Amino acid sequence: MPRMALALGVGAALGVAGLLTQAALRNPVAEPGLIGVNAGAGFAVVLALSVWQVGNLGLLTLCAAFGALTATALLFGIAGGGRSSAGPLRLLLSGVTVAALLSAGTQVAIILDEKAMEDLLFWLSGGFADRPIAALDPALPVMIGAAGIAWFHASVLDVLAADDETAQALGLPVVTARIAILGLAALLAGTAVAVAGPVAFIGLGAPHLARAMRVTGHARLLPLAALWGAALALTADILARYLIWPGEAPLSAVTALAGVPLLLALLHRRAPA
Repeated sequence: MPRMALALGVGAALGVAGLLTQAALRNPVAEPGLIGVNAGAGFAVVLALSVWQVGNLGLLTLCAAFGALTATALLFGIAGGGRSSAGPLRLLLSGVTVAALLSAGTQVAIILDEKAMEDLLFWLSGGFADRPIAALDPALPVMIGAAGIAWFHASVLDVLAADDETAQALGLPVVTARIAILGLAALLAGTAVAVAGPVAFIGLGAPHLARAMRVTGHARLLPLAALWGAALALTADILARYLIWPGEAPLSAVTALAGVPLLLALLHRRAPA
């Protein structure tokens, strides 16, 4: 039951974070793991554990959220800020750059604390096995709060789905709205990373499964993305236990088996003729 609770909470947070990221950047291939947000949260947590010896779960959650927000700000600047010219390829290349930089920092931080290397590598593989259920205590209020704020401002997401000129004509401050939405997505992804480590592709798949149900409006899409994210995380966790029985596969490897083909299909569909 604790493992199931972790999977449901983390999956729901990543599903909503993925939908917010795609809405803010108006890009169906955007996802916290692909654009470096998870790497930022992971780097901050590893740095806190290996360098500053932080053991408090609440402080680790704050560190992860700060790392995710910092990575988002860096990506936002590299990818073109509020301009609509930041297409899928440019966004992914910017995300790869940010993720590579932060991953390199993570490796350095791990080397600085060789005694904790095994534990840190286990955490970086992502998963819900042997994770303390108490990690949800500081993370869950942040997840619920960020998701609630996003749902309350769902109409902003609907307006932002149009082009920037139309959104501005309707009175929406596009750049400010985009930054705020990405900030909420970073908080959700960062707290999820603090609980379960970096888990990729759930934030990519859940929003597309929600849209496949033919609903309109982000007020309805947000709860569906949360449900699909929770279902994907729980399914991936179950598969991870049996794919290499009697061992257990890393959760990120299981999610990548479905996520990579989905990403390639989306890129192929959007490729210019």
